[in-house]
Amino acid sequence: MEDARLVARLRDERVPLTVCPLSNVRLGVVGRIEQHCLPAMLDAGLMVTINSDDPAYFGGYIEDNYRLLERALSFDRSRLVTLAENSFNAAFLDAEQRDGYLDELREVSRMEP
Repeated sequence: MEDARLVARLRDERVPLTVCPLSNVRLGVVGRIEQHCLPAMLDAGLMVTINSDDPAYFGGYIEDNYRLLERALSFDRSRLVTLAENSFNAAFLDAEQRDGYLDELREVSRMEP
């Protein structure tokens, strides 16, 4: 995030960025999740995806990572849906599969929590 030119290129080229929040904390990339640059990455329009990194060692599967973001960083449903959409857009899927998953995600995201 320190290099504005790199951030612009990543945003403009829609380069998917794999982020593993629980792993980042456990490995000391950030001291606490509240210090993570993930909100700034999203605010910059980067295509961030949330992933789990060796759950047995780093304390959680993908749902645990999403719940951490919701709880500790106050990510609302819209922000969580954006992360999920990014994952489908970054995946090696054909257009029909991708569109099907995105339609399903949008339908589920409109439901009451």
